Amino acid sequence: MSVRHALLALLSEGPKYGLRLQQEFQERTGEVWPLNVGQVYMTLQRLERAGLVESDGEDGAGTQKRFRMTPAGRAELDGWLRTPAEDATPPRDELVIKVLVSLRVPGADVHDIVQAHRRHMIELMQRYSHLKLAAAEDDVGLALIADAELFRLEGIIRWLDAADARLRLLPVPAPAARPAAVAAPAQAVGPAPDAAPAQAVGPAPDAAPAQAAGPAQAPAPAARPRTGARR
Repeated sequence: MSVRHALLALLSEGPKYGLRLQQEFQERTGEVWPLNVGQVYMTLQRLERAGLVESDGEDGAGTQKRFRMTPAGRAELDGWLRTPAEDATPPRDELVIKVLVSLRVPGADVHDIVQAHRRHMIELMQRYSHLKLAAAEDDVGLALIADAELFRLEGIIRWLDAADARLRLLPVPAPAARPAAVAAPAQAVGPAPDAAPAQAVGPAPDAAPAQAAGPAQAPAPAARPRTGARR
Protein backbone atom coordinates (compact mmCIF):
# COMPACT_ATOMS: atom_id res chain seq x y z
CA MET A 1 0.00 0.00 0.00
CA SER A 2 1.29 3.49 -0.92
CA VAL A 3 0.82 5.83 2.04
CA ARG A 4 1.99 8.84 0.03
CA HIS A 5 -0.70 8.35 -2.61
CA ALA A 6 -3.36 7.69 0.03
CA LEU A 7 -2.50 11.04 1.65
CA LEU A 8 -2.66 12.75 -1.73
CA ALA A 9 -6.11 11.26 -2.25
CA LEU A 10 -7.28 12.67 1.08
CA LEU A 11 -5.79 16.09 0.27
CA SER A 12 -7.68 16.10 -3.04
CA GLU A 13 -10.76 16.93 -0.95
CA GLY A 14 -9.12 20.09 0.38
CA PRO A 15 -6.40 21.35 2.78
CA LYS A 16 -6.03 19.34 5.99
CA TYR A 17 -3.83 19.05 9.03
CA GLY A 18 -1.58 16.07 9.55
CA LEU A 19 -3.52 14.73 12.52
CA ARG A 20 -6.76 14.97 10.57
CA LEU A 21 -5.18 13.05 7.69
CA GLN A 22 -4.17 10.24 10.05
CA GLN A 23 -7.67 10.00 11.51
CA GLU A 24 -9.39 10.00 8.13
CA PHE A 25 -7.01 7.39 6.77
CA GLN A 26 -7.93 4.95 9.53
CA GLU A 27 -11.63 5.73 9.22
CA ARG A 28 -11.60 5.15 5.46
CA THR A 29 -9.77 1.84 5.82
CA GLY A 30 -11.82 0.53 8.73
CA GLU A 31 -8.72 0.64 10.96
CA VAL A 32 -7.46 -2.45 9.17
CA TRP A 33 -4.13 -0.75 8.37
CA PRO A 34 -3.05 1.35 11.37
CA LEU A 35 -1.04 4.45 10.48
CA ASN A 36 1.25 6.21 12.93
CA VAL A 37 1.04 10.00 13.20
CA GLY A 38 4.81 10.27 12.91
CA GLN A 39 4.71 8.36 9.62
CA VAL A 40 2.07 10.77 8.33
CA TYR A 41 4.24 13.83 8.97
CA MET A 42 7.38 12.19 7.59
CA THR A 43 5.48 11.34 4.39
CA LEU A 44 4.08 14.88 4.14
CA GLN A 45 7.59 16.32 4.43
CA ARG A 46 8.78 14.14 1.55
CA LEU A 47 5.77 15.17 -0.54
CA GLU A 48 6.48 18.83 0.19
CA ARG A 49 10.13 18.50 -0.82
CA ALA A 50 9.01 16.80 -4.06
CA GLY A 51 6.63 19.70 -4.79
CA LEU A 52 3.51 17.51 -4.61
CA VAL A 53 2.03 19.32 -1.57
CA GLU A 54 2.55 22.69 0.07
CA SER A 55 1.88 24.09 3.51
CA ASP A 56 0.88 27.51 4.77
CA GLY A 57 3.17 29.08 7.31
CA GLU A 58 0.58 31.25 8.94
CA ASP A 59 -0.75 28.52 11.16
CA GLY A 60 2.62 27.62 12.59
CA ALA A 61 4.57 24.38 12.27
CA GLY A 62 4.31 20.84 13.48
CA THR A 63 0.83 19.47 14.20
CA GLN A 64 -0.72 22.89 13.45
CA LYS A 65 0.66 22.96 9.93
CA ARG A 66 -1.96 22.63 7.20
CA PHE A 67 -1.18 20.96 3.86
CA ARG A 68 -2.75 21.26 0.44
CA MET A 69 -2.17 19.47 -2.86
CA THR A 70 -0.31 21.19 -5.71
CA PRO A 71 -1.08 20.73 -9.45
CA ALA A 72 1.93 18.41 -9.64
CA GLY A 73 0.45 16.36 -6.80
CA ARG A 74 -2.86 16.12 -8.68
CA ALA A 75 -1.04 14.81 -11.78
CA GLU A 76 0.90 12.32 -9.64
CA LEU A 77 -2.31 11.03 -8.05
CA ASP A 78 -4.13 10.67 -11.37
CA GLY A 79 -1.22 8.77 -12.89
CA TRP A 80 -0.98 6.42 -9.90
CA LEU A 81 -4.71 5.64 -9.96
CA ARG A 82 -4.57 4.63 -13.64
CA THR A 83 -1.30 2.67 -13.47
CA PRO A 84 -1.82 -1.11 -13.07
CA ALA A 85 -0.10 -2.69 -10.11
CA GLU A 86 3.22 -4.29 -10.91
CA ASP A 87 2.58 -8.04 -11.05
CA ALA A 88 4.79 -9.16 -13.93
CA THR A 89 6.89 -11.29 -11.60
CA PRO A 90 5.34 -13.42 -8.82
CA PRO A 91 5.74 -11.82 -5.41
CA ARG A 92 8.10 -13.49 -2.96
CA ASP A 93 5.31 -15.00 -0.92
CA GLU A 94 6.49 -16.23 2.49
CA LEU A 95 3.90 -19.01 2.63
CA VAL A 96 4.95 -20.42 -0.75
CA ILE A 97 8.60 -20.29 0.31
CA LYS A 98 7.83 -22.18 3.53
CA VAL A 99 6.09 -24.99 1.64
CA LEU A 100 8.91 -25.24 -0.90
CA VAL A 101 11.62 -25.23 1.76
CA SER A 102 9.85 -27.86 3.89
CA LEU A 103 10.23 -30.33 1.02
CA ARG A 104 14.00 -30.28 1.62
CA VAL A 105 14.04 -30.29 5.41
CA PRO A 106 14.75 -33.78 6.78
CA GLY A 107 11.93 -35.01 9.02
CA ALA A 108 9.56 -32.14 8.14
CA ASP A 109 5.93 -33.22 7.55
CA VAL A 110 4.92 -30.99 4.66
CA HIS A 111 1.27 -32.11 4.86
CA ASP A 112 1.06 -31.10 8.53
CA ILE A 113 2.67 -27.74 7.68
CA VAL A 114 0.13 -27.11 4.91
CA GLN A 115 -2.81 -27.93 7.19
CA ALA A 116 -1.48 -25.66 9.96
CA HIS A 117 -1.44 -22.69 7.58
CA ARG A 118 -4.84 -23.64 6.21
CA ARG A 119 -6.38 -23.53 9.70
CA HIS A 120 -4.84 -20.08 10.26
CA MET A 121 -6.30 -18.75 7.01
CA ILE A 122 -9.76 -20.02 7.96
CA GLU A 123 -9.50 -18.19 11.28
CA LEU A 124 -8.64 -14.98 9.44
CA MET A 125 -11.61 -15.43 7.12
CA GLN A 126 -13.90 -15.81 10.11
CA ARG A 127 -12.47 -12.63 11.63
CA TYR A 128 -13.12 -10.57 8.49
CA SER A 129 -16.57 -12.07 8.12
CA HIS A 130 -17.47 -10.90 11.64
CA LEU A 131 -15.97 -7.47 10.87
CA LYS A 132 -18.09 -7.19 7.75
CA LEU A 133 -21.27 -8.18 9.58
CA ALA A 134 -20.62 -5.70 12.39
CA ALA A 135 -19.98 -2.78 10.00
CA ALA A 136 -22.63 -0.24 9.25
CA GLU A 137 -24.59 -0.71 6.05
CA ASP A 138 -23.35 2.59 4.63
CA ASP A 139 -19.69 1.87 5.42
CA VAL A 140 -18.77 1.01 1.86
CA GLY A 141 -15.03 1.37 2.43
CA LEU A 142 -14.91 -1.24 5.19
CA ALA A 143 -17.11 -3.61 3.18
CA LEU A 144 -14.78 -3.36 0.20
CA ILE A 145 -11.72 -4.02 2.35
CA ALA A 146 -13.36 -7.03 4.02
CA ASP A 147 -14.41 -8.45 0.66
CA ALA A 148 -10.90 -8.03 -0.73
CA GLU A 149 -9.36 -9.84 2.21
CA LEU A 150 -11.96 -12.62 2.12
CA PHE A 151 -11.33 -13.26 -1.57
CA ARG A 152 -7.57 -13.14 -1.03
CA LEU A 153 -7.71 -15.61 1.86
CA GLU A 154 -10.03 -17.89 -0.08
CA GLY A 155 -7.50 -17.97 -2.91
CA ILE A 156 -4.72 -18.91 -0.47
CA ILE A 157 -6.80 -21.74 0.97
CA ARG A 158 -7.54 -23.06 -2.52
CA TRP A 159 -3.82 -22.98 -3.31
CA LEU A 160 -3.02 -24.85 -0.09
CA ASP A 161 -5.58 -27.54 -0.96
CA ALA A 162 -4.17 -27.89 -4.47
CA ALA A 163 -0.61 -28.05 -3.12
CA ASP A 164 -1.54 -30.72 -0.58
CA ALA A 165 -3.24 -32.85 -3.26
CA ARG A 166 -0.26 -32.50 -5.58
CA LEU A 167 2.23 -33.38 -2.85
CA ARG A 168 0.31 -36.56 -1.99
CA LEU A 169 1.01 -37.82 -5.51
CA LEU A 170 4.74 -37.84 -4.81
CA PRO A 171 6.26 -41.27 -4.08
CA VAL A 172 6.84 -42.01 -0.43
CA PRO A 173 10.57 -41.80 0.22
CA ALA A 174 12.20 -45.09 1.23
CA PRO A 175 13.36 -45.30 4.85
CA ALA A 176 16.97 -44.46 5.33
CA ALA A 177 19.25 -47.51 5.33
CA ARG A 178 20.88 -48.46 8.60
CA PRO A 179 24.57 -47.69 8.70
CA ALA A 180 26.75 -50.71 7.98
CA ALA A 181 28.71 -52.23 10.86
CA VAL A 182 32.27 -51.07 11.11
CA ALA A 183 34.56 -53.82 9.90
CA ALA A 184 37.30 -55.04 12.23
CA PRO A 185 40.64 -53.52 11.39
CA ALA A 186 42.76 -55.78 9.23
CA GLN A 187 45.73 -57.35 10.98
CA ALA A 188 49.01 -55.94 9.97
CA VAL A 189 50.80 -58.26 7.63
CA GLY A 190 54.46 -58.58 8.56
CA PRO A 191 57.24 -59.55 6.25
CA ALA A 192 57.27 -63.16 5.13
CA PRO A 193 59.43 -65.38 7.37
CA ASP A 194 62.88 -65.96 6.02
CA ALA A 195 63.15 -69.20 4.11
CA ALA A 196 65.63 -71.79 5.29
CA PRO A 197 68.97 -71.20 3.69
CA ALA A 198 69.53 -73.37 0.69
CA GLN A 199 72.22 -76.01 1.16
CA ALA A 200 75.28 -75.34 -0.81
CA VAL A 201 75.51 -77.60 -3.73
CA GLY A 202 79.11 -78.90 -4.13
CA PRO A 203 80.59 -80.39 -7.22
CA ALA A 204 79.18 -83.74 -8.25
CA PRO A 205 81.13 -86.66 -6.68
CA ASP A 206 83.72 -88.06 -9.00
CA ALA A 207 82.56 -91.21 -10.83
CA ALA A 208 84.30 -94.46 -9.98
CA PRO A 209 87.32 -94.87 -12.26
CA ALA A 210 86.70 -97.18 -15.10
CA GLN A 211 88.64 -100.48 -14.83
CA ALA A 212 91.57 -100.59 -17.19
CA ALA A 213 90.95 -103.03 -19.99
CA GLY A 214 93.81 -105.52 -20.65
CA PRO A 215 95.22 -106.23 -24.12
CA ALA A 216 92.80 -107.83 -26.42
CA GLN A 217 93.21 -111.70 -26.55
CA ALA A 218 94.24 -113.24 -29.86
CA PRO A 219 91.45 -115.20 -31.52
CA ALA A 220 91.62 -119.02 -31.19
CA PRO A 221 93.22 -120.80 -34.18
CA ALA A 222 90.72 -122.22 -36.64
CA ALA A 223 90.39 -126.02 -36.85
CA ARG A 224 92.36 -127.72 -39.67
CA PRO A 225 90.21 -129.38 -42.35
CA ARG A 226 90.40 -133.06 -42.93
CA THR A 227 92.24 -134.05 -46.20
CA GLY A 228 90.72 -137.43 -46.81
CA ALA A 229 89.14 -140.53 -45.36
CA ARG A 230 91.11 -142.92 -43.38
CA ARG A 231 92.08 -146.12 -45.02
